[in-house]
Amino acid sequence: KDLPPAPPETEEIEPAAATEEPVNGGAPEPRPAVPASSAPRAPFIPPRVQRPAAAPSRGPKPVFSSSAPANQSRPSSSPSRPGAPSRPSGGPPQRPGSDRSAPPVRTFGPDAEKGGGRKRGKKGKRSSVDQDAVQANIMRTLQGMKGPAGRKGRRTDEPSFQAVQAGRMAEEKEREKTLVRVNEFVSVSELAAAMKVPATQIVQFAFKELGLMVTVNQRLDFDQIELIASAFGFQAVREDEYAAEAELDRAEENPEELVSRPPVVTIMGHVDHGKTSLLDYVRKANIVAGEAGGITQHIGAYHVELPGDKRITFLDTPGHQAFTAMRARGAQVTDIVVLVVAADDQVMPQTIEAISHARNAGVPMIVAINKIDLPTANVPKVKQDLLQHNVVLEEFGGTVLSAEISAKKGTGVDHLLEQILLQSEILDLKANPGGKGHGTVLEATLDPGKGPLATILVQRGTLTGGDNFICGRFSGRVRALYDERGKAVKTAGPSIPVQILGFEGVPAAGDIFAVVTDAVEAREIAQKRQRLEREAQNRRSAKGTSLEDFSRALKEGEVTMLRIIIKADQGGPAEALADALAQLSTSEVRVDVVHRGVGAITESDILLAKASGAIVLGFHVRPDSNARSAAEREQVDVRTYRIIYEAVEDVRNALEGLLKPEERETVLGDAEVLQLFKVSKVGTIAGCMVRSGTIARTAKARVVRDGTSVYTGTLSSLKRFKDDVKEVREGLECGIGIENFNDLKPGDRIESFRMEEIKRTLAPAAGEAARS
Repeated sequence: KDLPPAPPETEEIEPAAATEEPVNGGAPEPRPAVPASSAPRAPFIPPRVQRPAAAPSRGPKPVFSSSAPANQSRPSSSPSRPGAPSRPSGGPPQRPGSDRSAPPVRTFGPDAEKGGGRKRGKKGKRSSVDQDAVQANIMRTLQGMKGPAGRKGRRTDEPSFQAVQAGRMAEEKEREKTLVRVNEFVSVSELAAAMKVPATQIVQFAFKELGLMVTVNQRLDFDQIELIASAFGFQAVREDEYAAEAELDRAEENPEELVSRPPVVTIMGHVDHGKTSLLDYVRKANIVAGEAGGITQHIGAYHVELPGDKRITFLDTPGHQAFTAMRARGAQVTDIVVLVVAADDQVMPQTIEAISHARNAGVPMIVAINKIDLPTANVPKVKQDLLQHNVVLEEFGGTVLSAEISAKKGTGVDHLLEQILLQSEILDLKANPGGKGHGTVLEATLDPGKGPLATILVQRGTLTGGDNFICGRFSGRVRALYDERGKAVKTAGPSIPVQILGFEGVPAAGDIFAVVTDAVEAREIAQKRQRLEREAQNRRSAKGTSLEDFSRALKEGEVTMLRIIIKADQGGPAEALADALAQLSTSEVRVDVVHRGVGAITESDILLAKASGAIVLGFHVRPDSNARSAAEREQVDVRTYRIIYEAVEDVRNALEGLLKPEERETVLGDAEVLQLFKVSKVGTIAGCMVRSGTIARTAKARVVRDGTSVYTGTLSSLKRFKDDVKEVREGLECGIGIENFNDLKPGDRIESFRMEEIKRTLAPAAGEAARS
């Protein structure tokens, strides 16, 4: 209130005290005296700050060097231009990094005038700071500390990129010298040539270190090759048997050449849930009547044309447990899976398996609830069962489409087909019909009149008569194309299943079919693959010569092997039967599939069975006349089947016959020793009372003392008074003599028991899985 009026634009302040505020609570530090030549001391003026809004335009404020002491005061001086405020000569020390250019001044001291000291009034506004100048000063300071940036600042001890690359190439060359690239099965001589060591050294090492009795021409598996190579300082690298040839590589497809293609739909579900009946209605043909037992045992591929120029390709897969591999193969080549569930049943094991196949393949699924016309149908229960397996239908807020149908009467089948076409539109299925044909083998068979036949699903390109191809271990040329009804066709585009005639041999289901340009090169590739397959078979047949195998068999106990040769009309059932039989193996009895093939049972199969001690199982095939004569002459067991369940059950019974019977103890009775009698030339006779059951003369006896068995043996005598008897019942006294044991005491108990042999069976899971 006692302050004089402020100037209209700026005000000057002058500190009056010669001391400065204590720093960190210390004593006041004296300020340097003002020189005598400076202006006379002015009267005290309270500290005021300039108001930026009223300040005249001025240049950037000077930035003081950070080298000056923080608490050093500057003498006041006259303003350099009119109207500019003078800088105070005192005040608190500047904080490092503070952006205040002129903080409020506090005045202290004994000579402060009235109204001096800390201002209790309204806080003054801080003056603005030129940020550009501050940043420029910071950059100059940093450059002075670090020095100018440039190439001179780089480390000279770091290797260049060229040096690093050269070092890596040198390491790769050194590593390549110690690599041995081999296939799965190579002979000892071939491995010795690859490692450039004498073959005799490998033979000696295998015998001394690995316990293998090998010859120079014997084949080795990769584990043995790896051990031998590491012992000689090499690293074995496995080469793929079916290396990707350049001709089979998939070329990049031009998006402009892609056109819409029909969807490939796989029908999946449990046995007898109506999968084939659904296809019957769609195709208007009775397929079930042609299947043994009314059960699908092959993959059926059918191309169906619908109204409106719509087409769908259906794949019908077997539903029972033995055909897991065929269902998985069907899920891998399909676009949409239709899961058929019977309304009068529940979600069964193969239904769950089909759900897993569809999820693993990343294929969308449509649920078809069949048999809704039956009085026992319970559709809500089926939907609840599906929810438990994370199959959420669209009506429950999920993404899985569904349809309620009756395959026998055709109810709801049109709605199911609409759902399939809708799902295919969502997927936007396209393929390039131009270029070389490429597809997958669904089934293969040996026709007596036509030779090898294979059902191919074309996946891209167009297949034409006369094309050269490579498929698995065989090459060939397309001599004829047939559709699913046996009608000859000239070409087959994407998503079209066809039967091909022209194979040199029967391919395996799942083999990749590819059209190639050069027939000679295709034949060379096929010959190489066949050679690798023969080497693998030779190695498997020679596997029993290993001492390691003999020692392993001794450690595991006596192992009984049932060797089997499987012949079937198609490759899929042969593979399925082999897988089902392999699941019956246990730690004591094992199934060894010596050979499986396609076609009738021949004399060579009988001779192979005789040499290997195997039985021959024919599935939908029979032995020819020469094979029957050879089987009778060589006494080889040949059995034929039309339903896979019967084959699995017979083999299961045979394996159970090979199992050692289980011994089970049956306690007949027990007697208490009351008194002992010493009889010359006989030994100790125990006078006993039969407490329970019966003591039999022919049964075994166990002496129990204080709850512990002290001896187990047979009875030497059993008498009732002086008569020898066969048995003594409960409540009667008798005399008992135990063979080779006289250390009986009163109070001992003698138990009579028998050991019964019970026929053992295989694990119930194996039989139930085969029947499911």
